[in-house]
Amino acid sequence: MSRPVPSWFKPATDYGPLALFLIAYKLEGLMTATAVLMASTLVAVVAGYLLTRKLAVMPLATAVIVGIFGGLTLWLNDDSFIKMKPTIIYGLFALAVGGGLILRRPVLKAVIGSALPMDEEGWRALSLRFALFFAVMACANEVARRLLTTDQWVLWKVPGSLILTFLFMLIQAPLIQRHRLDEEKASGEKLES
Repeated sequence: MSRPVPSWFKPATDYGPLALFLIAYKLEGLMTATAVLMASTLVAVVAGYLLTRKLAVMPLATAVIVGIFGGLTLWLNDDSFIKMKPTIIYGLFALAVGGGLILRRPVLKAVIGSALPMDEEGWRALSLRFALFFAVMACANEVARRLLTTDQWVLWKVPGSLILTFLFMLIQAPLIQRHRLDEEKASGEKLES
């Protein structure tokens, strides 16, 4: 049985590792920052499990990818692996959300549906937008990692890509509002699923 999660917990576990990565990078460089990112991402997943008694799929997938690419970065002393990590994560998210859309199984609805009651048309539109956004972000990271210095890439990653993600989500507000279900309709849809 899952426990109630404090409102600060998800933002702390989602963005805390990135904030620690940036701080460690500024203080000690990319290799130390990579180790800090790996450790803090693992701590976030374990803390999430201890609090809810459930392993969330997206944070777990992110932790595995951070572990693999961070480990390769440290082992081979090659920063290209940690710089590839966002491309891989965004690409996997684009495939998961886009694949769910094609198979008519909205992944976004499964992940955040309880927090965001919408009709099916809304979920399809939002899923398409997220799949395209993740694909664009994967391509943008590839361009950034190939053309920018490490200092510039770190700023692209934190806070650059976070700001773009926040702006993208703000832009989705009108779509969400148009397709939002009232409480009565939302509870009726839950009974049907």
